Amino acid sequence: MIERVRGQYIGRNRSSAYKDLVWTVATASDTSLPMEGQTRLALQTIDSNLAELGSDKTRIVSAQVYIADMAAKSEMDRVWKTWIGEDPDHWPQRACLGVALEGETLVEITVTAVRADAD
Repeated sequence: MIERVRGQYIGRNRSSAYKDLVWTVATASDTSLPMEGQTRLALQTIDSNLAELGSDKTRIVSAQVYIADMAAKSEMDRVWKTWIGEDPDHWPQRACLGVALEGETLVEITVTAVRADAD
């Protein structure tokens, strides 16, 4: 059975899970912040969304980071590196893409992770 966690927008959910896999997406709750602040908020949301479905950032296998201005990628990356930690055994595969995001959103992050009870 597929589990779906409602988000605030009609037509899409913020997280889904099927068997041992979890998918989630986040943007910053405060788009007035610069790239580092928006990235930090988005990653806090990713943490919460993963925990809600029985996973955490150490179990992420794949991540996509959508960036409104690729010139700000290094700012996002500083926050990402601190958040993901120094243990390469916990680093996911990650791709960063420059895209047009809505409004003042500077970053959107989507991840796929394995549930903790899947071992």
